[in-house]
Parts: sequence; C-alpha cells; structure tokens
Amino acid sequence: MERKGPILVVEDEDDIRNLIVHQLQREGLTTRAASTGLEALEIARHTPPALVILDLMLPGLPGTEVCRRLRAEPETRDVPIIILSARGEEIDRVVGFEVGADDYVTKPFSPRELVLRVRAVMRRGKAPAAAAEPGAPSGSLEVGALVVDEGAHRVFVKGEEISLTATEFKLLLTLMRRSGRVQSRSQLLQDVWDLPPDMYTRTVDTHMKRLREKLGDAAGHIETVRGVGYRFSRELVADEG
Repeated sequence: MERKGPILVVEDEDDIRNLIVHQLQREGLTTRAASTGLEALEIARHTPPALVILDLMLPGLPGTEVCRRLRAEPETRDVPIIILSARGEEIDRVVGFEVGADDYVTKPFSPRELVLRVRAVMRRGKAPAAAAEPGAPSGSLEVGALVVDEGAHRVFVKGEEISLTATEFKLLLTLMRRSGRVQSRSQLLQDVWDLPPDMYTRTVDTHMKRLREKLGDAAGHIETVRGVGYRFSRELVADEG
C-alpha cells in the first residue's frame, strides 16, 4: 500500500539531520525533521509519515521507545522504520528489530546508500497504480480467505486489505512459500532478518504475535510447533502458541 506522507527524519545531531534531509530532498522526497523522540511522535500523530528514519540515541525518549510507540499507535503501526545508529553490534541490531524496525543502518553511513535503503523499504509496501482488486491475481498466493499478492505487496483477508510492515510481509511470504514445512526460529532469523541463526532473541516471536493479530480470522493458518518454530498450514488450526 502506497503511503503519501513525508519521510520523518529523527536525529538530534544537527549536521547529520541536515545532511539526511538535504540528500532526501535532492532525490525529490518530501521530508519532516525532529530532534527529539517526543517531537517525532507529535509530528507522526498529526501527519503519519511514509517512512521514519530514527536515531536510537535521542535525548529524553530513546529511539527504541519511539519505535515501540509508533508501532502501538493505529495511525503509525504499519509505517516503515529504518533505525540509524552508531551502535552496530549484532545485539543492537537485534534490539532494533525486536521493537519493530524494518531496517538498520549504522553510522558512519553513505547518504546515497541510505537513500537506496529508503527506496527499497518503501518499495516493499507500494502497490502498482493498476493493481487488481482482491481475488487471486497473477503471482498471488491464495489459502482460504487469505490472499497475498506478491507483485503488489498487498495482503487481503476475506476481501479486506490489511496493512503489514515490510518485515511482516516478508515473514508471512516466507512461511507461505514453505507451506507445510516447519520453519525454526533460527532459520527465520537468518532468512527474514539476516541475523545469525544461533542468536538468542525474541525477534521472531515478537513479529509473529503482531502478524497474527493483523491476520485476524486467517491467523489460524500459522501454527506454533513447540520447541521448534512455526509452520504455515493450508487448514486453519487451533494454535496454543
């Protein structure tokens, strides 16, 4: 689903914030800027952004909490979020993904690379202008009331479109493509988040919980296999996970 708002740049260092804004505007992208987490949340509530570039180390309210609150608000729960941080250790990336980020860029960064990452994340959730009405269009996966249009990056349940983040869409598509086969948390960490398979994290479970909530009546297609991971079933199952 295409988003119309500006790109919100949340960065407390003036030089970095101005550099990002300048680079985005050079590429023809509309921007808003904030230097604190509270300011960013206020802007996002009034004008839901198309995407958020979010520094982690902000004064007052840290970026992780800003991310959590954006994911908790109905107006911003599906907005793509790219975390920008000087902390590039694997555990820092894990924390970023656990709170709902779609991508993670470390400082120092290439402004041009950042723009490419922005466009890539936005493209995942953008439907073509001539997208078909829900049903079973070419290139789609259809299971019961659930339809996933891969080309348009759109998801429908009982004919109603639901909005997923880029990561949630990738997670659902990965499970559906491997229907009937158990996917371990380690495998999903590697394939969806590009994280080490032996990393201990709640990233998979956190995102799975949000995905199931959004799928509603179709959530029963995702089965928890205790002690192992998750499996997509073509039949609705009563899941206790």
